[in-house]
Amino acid sequence: MNTEKIKQKLGFAGPPGGYRRPMDFTILALVTALTIFGLVMVFSSSYYWSLNTRGTPYYFLTHQALYAVVGFVIMMTLANFDYHKLVKWTPIVMVFSLALLIMVFFVGLTVNNATRWIALGPITLMPGEIAKVAVIMFVAAFLGQKKETINRFFKGIMPAVVVTGVYAGLIIAQPNLSTAVTLVTISLGMMFLAGLKWRWILGGLGAIFAGVVGLSFSGVYSHWMTRITDFSDPFKNALGEGFQVAQSLMALGTGGLFGLGLGKSVQKNLYLPEPMNDFILSIVGEELGFVGIVILLTVFMIYIYKSFNVAMHAPDRYGLLLAGGFALMIAIQVAFNVAVITASMPPTGIALPFISYGGNALWICMGGAGVILNISRQAVYEDEEKSEAEPEPVKTRAEEAEEALRYLK
Repeated sequence: MNTEKIKQKLGFAGPPGGYRRPMDFTILALVTALTIFGLVMVFSSSYYWSLNTRGTPYYFLTHQALYAVVGFVIMMTLANFDYHKLVKWTPIVMVFSLALLIMVFFVGLTVNNATRWIALGPITLMPGEIAKVAVIMFVAAFLGQKKETINRFFKGIMPAVVVTGVYAGLIIAQPNLSTAVTLVTISLGMMFLAGLKWRWILGGLGAIFAGVVGLSFSGVYSHWMTRITDFSDPFKNALGEGFQVAQSLMALGTGGLFGLGLGKSVQKNLYLPEPMNDFILSIVGEELGFVGIVILLTVFMIYIYKSFNVAMHAPDRYGLLLAGGFALMIAIQVAFNVAVITASMPPTGIALPFISYGGNALWICMGGAGVILNISRQAVYEDEEKSEAEPEPVKTRAEEAEEALRYLK
């Protein structure tokens, strides 16, 4: 099936050529700013950790810089790649992602009692991150064809739930509860955008909560219950499960309103483990203060708002769900990350988009931004729809002369 037939099947409402405007510059500028800020904070937060574990203070900086360059290539490639072609790639990405999730149990790299990575020489793949893309692409393609699909339980809701459940189940078995919960939440959010009623959304969230609690009481995942009970008072077990959160709160408290200054964090001096990863926002708060965090979160909110704005003006339902899915991914991860470092929810291991160290997460986020940029080039706005539907009549010279005479009189 060629691209034009795919567009017709998806109800494409844009011009024949596909592109009507340049990509959204604001989104591009925000992604660039976040990525550069991430480089600065990765270097600042990892300086002593890198020196202690790698023998050089520049290890994580150089690697993150390389990841950022590759990420920009991915983003700009997808920004110029018609997103409708992704429909044909969806089955391939799903099979590839599923294969990686299964392979991780046989050839995976185990770190801190979790097997979540596959080492390919100098490159490490995290199948859970790729699974997010696979689910977003599937739900967008499946629910983006017909509006009434989401109102059918067995032919609409159940297939999306089953596919999401299979991926989430394999991720939980790694074990990686945080990525699984993020995956399911993204899928639920996309189904809501497709028109799923509130009662199903609330039922889905209730099922997630019940599932987490049930697994926590099982023998295999009993350590989850410890995290759930300790997060509200991390200082009660400050040398055990509550250690990272306790150090995070100390960093935020030390930073105060305006922070200690860039590069002057105390907690990064081997107190907070791996500060360049999931808890990097704690170092931002310690060095740049509450004001710095507010500014950073404001940038995130503008990016999320602009992404949803592109989604709402997408030329078809597929574009709406695809852009909405990648926007939800960023919004959910930012919310979870902030909640974790402030002890508002149990530690989940969710990276801060564009900021935390790591190639997989950065590439996924920048790739999603590239897809949103491509959709922004094909967006349809009400004034354009009106002008295309009702073209302004062309006046003859006689009519123009008569109108000029009436004006002079």
